[in-house]
Amino acid sequence: MAECIFCRILTGELPASFVYRDHRCAAFLDIQPVNPGHLLVVPVQHGAYLADIDPETAADLMRVGHAAAAALRASGVRCEGVNFFLADGEAAMQEIFHVHLHVFPRFQNDGFGLKFNPEYYTRRPPRAELDELAATLRRRMPPAVERGSQT
Repeated sequence: MAECIFCRILTGELPASFVYRDHRCAAFLDIQPVNPGHLLVVPVQHGAYLADIDPETAADLMRVGHAAAAALRASGVRCEGVNFFLADGEAAMQEIFHVHLHVFPRFQNDGFGLKFNPEYYTRRPPRAELDELAATLRRRMPPAVERGSQT
């Protein structure tokens, strides 16, 4: 993907400050960080959306993100908490169409936040509505997913 900025970083065409890299994924510092230490964890193979990468690679993104969060907390970087953010699709605010997991340190009053619809604070769906949706989603889960308790 010659036009993909992350693919260009991964091939060495563009510079990056790498923290980790293996055959499946890489982690490097974001050049437009929410806070110092903001990392991006990306699959080495191009995939625009989560559905485009295999489950093992998706799991590795989380494994590397987990290790990156521990590194942030141990690094001396200001880090009172950690957020993970992965946007999958334009409506979810994905801007670069190569799967990537943001891992960024947080601290009180750092200026970052989420904006919720005002209904979020007052609307609680009835249990029957939640149960119906849960049943629909259970039926749509891919067979490759190992299922635990469904309660």
